[in-house]
Amino acid sequence: MVERYKDIIKQYFKKHSLVESNINSFNTFLDSGIQKIIDENSEVIPTIIPNEVNDFKIKLGKISLEKPRLIEADGSTKDVYPMEARLRMLTYSAPISMKVSTLIDGVEKESFTTNIGKVPIMVKSKYCHLSGLSREELVKHYEDGYDPGGYFILNGNERVLIVVEDLASNKLIVEKEKVGPSKYTAKIFSEQGSFRIPHIIEQMRNGVIYISFTRFKRVPIVLLIKALGFTKDQEIAGLISENEMFDDIFINLYENVDIKNQEQAVEALAKKIGIMQKEEMNERVFNLIDKYLLPHLGTNAADRSMKAYNLCKYIRRFLLITTKNLDIEDKDHLMNKRMKLSGDVMSDLFRVNVKSLVQDILYNFQRLVKRGKFQSSKIIIRDQLLTSRVKSALATGIWVGGRKGLSQNIDRTNFTATLSHLQRVVSLLSSTQENFEARALHATHWGRLCPIETPEGTPIGLRKNLAIMNQITQEEQNEEKLRKNLEGMGLKW
Repeated sequence: MVERYKDIIKQYFKKHSLVESNINSFNTFLDSGIQKIIDENSEVIPTIIPNEVNDFKIKLGKISLEKPRLIEADGSTKDVYPMEARLRMLTYSAPISMKVSTLIDGVEKESFTTNIGKVPIMVKSKYCHLSGLSREELVKHYEDGYDPGGYFILNGNERVLIVVEDLASNKLIVEKEKVGPSKYTAKIFSEQGSFRIPHIIEQMRNGVIYISFTRFKRVPIVLLIKALGFTKDQEIAGLISENEMFDDIFINLYENVDIKNQEQAVEALAKKIGIMQKEEMNERVFNLIDKYLLPHLGTNAADRSMKAYNLCKYIRRFLLITTKNLDIEDKDHLMNKRMKLSGDVMSDLFRVNVKSLVQDILYNFQRLVKRGKFQSSKIIIRDQLLTSRVKSALATGIWVGGRKGLSQNIDRTNFTATLSHLQRVVSLLSSTQENFEARALHATHWGRLCPIETPEGTPIGLRKNLAIMNQITQEEQNEEKLRKNLEGMGLKW
């Protein structure tokens, strides 16, 4: 029986890597992640355009990647393998090409493919030269046949991206507060593209429920719902709860009973956030609401009713817990957490730097237009900008959002130390604070996180390791298909 299990394990590891989840995540980032980020910033519209032109756009299109190549001093090009990158202190990276079109008055005048930079390639990932090679073939390329891969090579140094443990986005979690003006607070991190906006819902001692996000600090939530277009008190009460009524609903409706229409609600909101100019009041308030209020539901004016509807359901959930003593969701349950693998972390980095690239394109274009020297869009795209920024973040470990230590030199003390480093998980919580519950071993860690491998001292319990046979799913759900299935079951939007 033991021999049989040994054979099964051997067959498994011939097809699968111990760090397969990280490699698959990075492959997903290369296959679809970069293209999604480009599509988010696909149209570059300058404010200054040539005099003879009415409408000018630069459209960023499809991207393509190649396997790592090296341009020698004599101009010749050849494939570069990881061992050569280590010995020659090179960065193991692949060029990214992108199709760029110039539209003048709606007509395409210029179309070309240009290099926008280089992306470091993970060893043993899809675009690595070692991908799919047998152990004998790996030895021919001076590689260890048992090396799992899953790391990067920058200037000859082997760097590993640490898995980040974070709270699940777009999910309402109600917590009981030990100190502060409110007994309970509800938090939701609304995430869409480059936006990840924390929203806090809390109820003061007078019974009024407030919401805080970006510039809106402790704004009555009913006032915000009225600004979104639901101005009738009966309609709001029905959306919060159709069958049973909470006394707290009437307290909140009475607090804002003087607000009879949407204009009054917008004016009251504007005063609370310090917008006093009446000419720009509506535009600025709605611009902030569309962009930063629950962006995962949309960032357009058409999504305001859906946002109001969801706020009502959040109030219902909050009141059910605070008045009916329903169980509070366990924040430390792995169901309420997400593991950000290398692909997710690289997406965060690329999203910020692609925006910097777009701003640089705009700056270069408008500078040339002012001088009257603009001839082609080919000369305004700098390929070194994206390359240097991504390389700098991976080399230093300083990531977007001020996070540090996400990229580290790999531990090569022995094979076990290397494997442990590749499977490491860090929490975003500060190691200087107590956070007893977050540090404690949770029942949901069984079979997913190692119960033993954690350091002594202040980072105990905040720095963990994935279990050896752990796999993290990467499947993306088709939202339209899911929506149709739910509608077929009777769900109304």
